[in-house]
Amino acid sequence: MYVDSHCHLDFPALSENLDTILADMKRNQVSHALVVSVNLPDWPRLIEMVKPHPQLFASVGVHPDYEDTTEPTVDDLVDRAGANDKVVAIGETGLDYFRLSEPLNWQRERFRTHIRAARTSNLPLIIHTRASREDTLRLMREEGAAECGGVMHCFTESLEMARAAIDMNFYISLSGIVTFKKAQEVQELAKVLPLDRLLIETDSPYLAPVPYRGKTNDPSKVIHVAEKIAELKGIPVAQVAQQSTENFFRLFGKVPRPAELTHA
Repeated sequence: MYVDSHCHLDFPALSENLDTILADMKRNQVSHALVVSVNLPDWPRLIEMVKPHPQLFASVGVHPDYEDTTEPTVDDLVDRAGANDKVVAIGETGLDYFRLSEPLNWQRERFRTHIRAARTSNLPLIIHTRASREDTLRLMREEGAAECGGVMHCFTESLEMARAAIDMNFYISLSGIVTFKKAQEVQELAKVLPLDRLLIETDSPYLAPVPYRGKTNDPSKVIHVAEKIAELKGIPVAQVAQQSTENFFRLFGKVPRPAELTHA
């Protein structure tokens, strides 16, 4: 059994083919997928999409790259999360200094808002971080992110940052990037990350893993992420699948555990 801990099935490239994707997930033993929110205007449509499907769950939040969009408040995020059993996390949130330039106080304040909402709602955070290591960790510490925990998604940063996040009760999630030939730093990271703190994801429709690189990604392809991690660690892929799945249900506690995991 595999779980895709981060995807965007509500994006048009995927939502238009949802039935096919769900069938592909079943065939590849991908039991669940977490559909991650990037803005509030599109969030009602995301929720309506996941509601009928027991294998799909959602988050609520605003991506740090979305500058001109509805700004979240703590109360709004908490209310949306509390009103729907399908919402199991806050985010994705965080800091991204790669595409945008200062002044970025609005981005840092948005990140603080999400951390406070996660602490208030007792839900884990989904954190996006790019070219912002020091500020990301600083704000996590200042706002007490360790109280709610969460995941550093699509992680491509340093081992030092990964360890700092793990010390704050966070998991590290690896995407299809780990399969890319030139991603040696991520591959070296995968070798040493503790398996009990590891999640796998697609971030689909982006970052399709080898052998699908350059094509539209979807949750059924998360198995290739697990296979590469197993290769790098020198362990059976079944071990990566089992532990990353257990990690997912441990972190996202609102997601009902499958019967085969109830005694894990």
